[in-house]
Parts: sequence; structure tokens; C-alpha cells
Amino acid sequence: MEQRHRGQHPEDAKLFAEKWIPILRQAVQDLSWLLSRGYPDAASLQLIGNRFRLTERQMNAVMRSSCAEEARQHRMTRMQAAAAMAGKAVAIDGYNLLITLESALSGGLVFRGHDTCYRDLASVHRTYKRVEETLPALTLIGETLNELGIKEANWYFDSPVSNSGRLKTMLYELATEKGWNWTAELVFNPDTVLVTLPQTVITADSWILDNATHWFNLLDYLIKNKLQDVNLQDLG
Repeated sequence: MEQRHRGQHPEDAKLFAEKWIPILRQAVQDLSWLLSRGYPDAASLQLIGNRFRLTERQMNAVMRSSCAEEARQHRMTRMQAAAAMAGKAVAIDGYNLLITLESALSGGLVFRGHDTCYRDLASVHRTYKRVEETLPALTLIGETLNELGIKEANWYFDSPVSNSGRLKTMLYELATEKGWNWTAELVFNPDTVLVTLPQTVITADSWILDNATHWFNLLDYLIKNKLQDVNLQDLG
């Protein structure tokens, strides 16, 4: 069956039911505590998963929502406020932003983590498939960047992912139609490129957040100001 929406999973209503949320929040707190004290990621996650009897999907949500306290504080000191974005250029971690927003618009689960970032459980490995929320997501991003006064947006997508070229074309067509100053590049590993750039980075990728000079939490702004009825679970 062709995928029409992003992020929806038939087991999520059960795995993330109300009774599970306090357990998952405690799991995030405990995993973050272990990471703060230098315990290895994989072993710590396995320990937490066993303790709370979590499924693999629940463990994935806990992992994506957790971080060491030192990392959280480091990220917060370099996060840019929305009011400070006017006149700036941004570098966008393309799939990271787009897929999470597609999930949010389609009713898929989105998690707020210990570092205030929003992440989903959808993923793209070898092929990106456009869904019904793709164009609305890109349009919402563009309108919001324009509203914030951002002068230029440079998108970076993973070149090994199939259909990245088609997405790049779609992005340029939309930007031309709307008059937005956008560029798009296909690179082998956007992570290693984004951390070298002087622009403010838009991402929720933990490694990029730990290494980029500045970043902006666009999803936080969108969820608080633009989106309604998001299937959001705050695990932070």
C-alpha cells in the first residue's frame, strides 16, 4: 500500500496511551541521569528498557527524548530566540525538519524531549516518499520563515536518499512561486556540513545541536504558534 501520511503507526495508540506517559517520562529522566554521568548510550538504554519493560518503539522514543544535562545546557546557551532571527540566513537540516513536521501535520506522534526539541519516530533510510503533508509542510515553513524576517534559507538533503532530487525540484518550484530566497543542496552527509556553516542551523539532530555554532528551534515556534491538535507527548 502506498504511503499517504507520515509517522502514523497502528500500535502507537496502545504504546503511548495515557497510562504509559508517566512511565516514559521517568524513563527519560533516568536515562538522562545515566548519560549525565558518562554511562554508555546503548547499555544505558537497554538497562532502562528492561527496567520499565519497554518495547523497541517505546525505547526509541525514550532515546530520542533524552540527553545528558551538560549537553542540554550547552544546547540551550546557543539556541537563538525567534525575535533574534530577523535579517538572518539559516541552514536547514532538510529531512530532519520536514519529516517531523509532516508527522505532526498528519497526526503522527511528536515528542518533546529533555532539551526542548521535538522529534518523531518516522525515518527515511534509502528512499524519501512524498506524502499528502509534504507541500503543506514546506509552505508552512516558508510562510513562517518569511514572518520571522529570515532573509535566506539554505536547505541540505542527503544525496544517498532516493528522490532527494525530486524534492529539491519541488522546493525550488515552491520558492520561485512564493518569491522566497531559498537554495537547496544534496550532500552525502548534511550533519558534517551543517556544523561548519556560519548560519543559524535549524535541526533537532542531537549531534548537530552539540556541534553547531547557533541553532533555532523552529518546530517549537511552529507548535506553539501555528499548529493545532498536534499529537504531542512531552517526555522532557
